[in-house]
Amino acid sequence: MELTHLDENGAARMVDVGDKQMTRRAATAQAVVTMQPDTLEKIVGNNMPKGDVFACARIAGIMAAKRTSELIPMCHPLPIDSVEVELVPLPPDRVKITSTLRCTYRTGVEMEALTAASVAALTVYDMCKAVDRGMRIDEVMLLHKEGGKSGVYDRLK
Repeated sequence: MELTHLDENGAARMVDVGDKQMTRRAATAQAVVTMQPDTLEKIVGNNMPKGDVFACARIAGIMAAKRTSELIPMCHPLPIDSVEVELVPLPPDRVKITSTLRCTYRTGVEMEALTAASVAALTVYDMCKAVDRGMRIDEVMLLHKEGGKSGVYDRLK
């Protein structure tokens, strides 16, 4: 198996995508934050000391997606067309975060979707840590991706 991010001397390198075809690409990722039931009640009731947890986490996820190439060393900066970050309370004690990104480019948006979901989850933690330091972030995973040479990946199928 060829390691695409290493040159012939074993040094790290960014893959040259210049000859790849521009295609429409999309990716969806998730993260789940588990907390005390009363923490979730406070989030849903908009009674957290730091303010609207879901609004802040949604914005953080969107901002993070746009900066993924600054955080993950071998990621290309992408012309992102859209970012959606959805936070859904799952009573009694969880919040499911789903991020979906789309772009037309030479490489995929999986890392951007994973980064958006992860940073949104970290923001939920940050916004709620004064009330519940025992929160846990789990189930960070790619759910779906489409476009490019490798085609469609769907975890749920």
